[in-house]
Amino acid sequence: MTLAVTDRRRFLAATSTAFAALLASGAMLRGSGALAGGGASGLSYGPLLPDPAGLLDLPQGFSYRVISRLGDAMDDGGTVPDHADGMGCFALPGGEIALVRNHELTQRHDAGGPIARGFGTHNGQFVAGGTTTLVLDPATLAVKRQFRTLGGTIRNCSGGVTPWGSWLTCEEAPTGPGQKYGDGLARNHGWVFEVPAQAIGLVDPVPLTAMGRFNHEAACVDPITGMVYLTEDRDDGVFYRFIPAVPGDLAKGGRLQAMVIDGLPDTRNWQSTAMARRQFYPVRWIDLDEVEAPKDDLRLRAAAAGAALIARGEGLHMGTDDLYICATSGGAKQLGQILRLVPGRGSGPCRVELFFESDSPEQFNFGDNLTVAPNGHLVVCEDQYTDEVNNYLRGITPAGTAYPLARLHAQTELAGACFSPDGQTLFVNAYSPTRTLAITGPWDRFA
Repeated sequence: MTLAVTDRRRFLAATSTAFAALLASGAMLRGSGALAGGGASGLSYGPLLPDPAGLLDLPQGFSYRVISRLGDAMDDGGTVPDHADGMGCFALPGGEIALVRNHELTQRHDAGGPIARGFGTHNGQFVAGGTTTLVLDPATLAVKRQFRTLGGTIRNCSGGVTPWGSWLTCEEAPTGPGQKYGDGLARNHGWVFEVPAQAIGLVDPVPLTAMGRFNHEAACVDPITGMVYLTEDRDDGVFYRFIPAVPGDLAKGGRLQAMVIDGLPDTRNWQSTAMARRQFYPVRWIDLDEVEAPKDDLRLRAAAAGAALIARGEGLHMGTDDLYICATSGGAKQLGQILRLVPGRGSGPCRVELFFESDSPEQFNFGDNLTVAPNGHLVVCEDQYTDEVNNYLRGITPAGTAYPLARLHAQTELAGACFSPDGQTLFVNAYSPTRTLAITGPWDRFA
């Protein structure tokens, strides 16, 4: 079902009102408080116990259930597609919960049935990537309905929730006709799309071209300014922010910028420890031109103009007063970093610090998607692929101590971690074959 024009207008009108109220109150979504403000201390929730089902080891008192999996029948006649990646959780009117889930599919993959409406085609058929939405009963976590909400896109990797109730889904795929991997494609890809959490079927696939064309990974919105921050999954990527012309209405365009750290052109610490841990560096931003980048050279032009290099920017989460950026292969051991950015918001300069850098695989190994738990700890999904895949959910305390939260036995990555509106349930995806898990337990117990 297509989101009708009148419904979209109502949505945009509601967005404007909600955003204005948010600005006036300074409120923020539950569960996204800053890490630096305190929280529990200690090392873990306890040792991980073997899962009798052989899927996910958890600490004592925690449990999970699989709420959706590859091939499940959906309410629109299709089946759940594979490669479940980034995901956002929303409270719906009437008390229901919505999960908007990315599927990182290419033109070679099965879409889970025909797509009735979409953005781009490959050899005349809509490309398989996009999003599905799950509507849950908040009391039982049972799936009441699930359906496709965006089609015809490529490699929808991660994204981010907005304060006005939508999911920004990002294509990790700057390709198109005549370009690498672009044979048979009808349109250029590599964009951000917006999917309202209340959508009841396929939405109009509108590329937010002013937000740039590059190897998109994740996005987050500063609820005070309306600015959107964006990561890029490239070894030589940079970090972006988008200043919308109309906060809350991203389709109206705006300015795309890249982050500059004067005196520190490279945050990766590959060759030397150029970026010290727990030291703030002032940040400034430079405007970018030709952001639709038909040559996929936006990061190269940004770096030439002074933008700081980031080692595979992936996970991104906005807190109350700061945001966290996961650099998957950053650090001297190339095991991953987490940067913390404090936006200036007009009252002072932006600042960034190296909040965490892994020194061993047992501590942290290729972090990807991340979120913030109700206790203020980071929850990070690992994304490493070796001969034997051994990925964890890692917690990181406000003091920067990493600990194991869960171990996945399936030979795939974890992705899309996000908490329910009440903070009692952590949702996460096993990437392939698609399984969406709901984890519950004593989140307030940490010793």
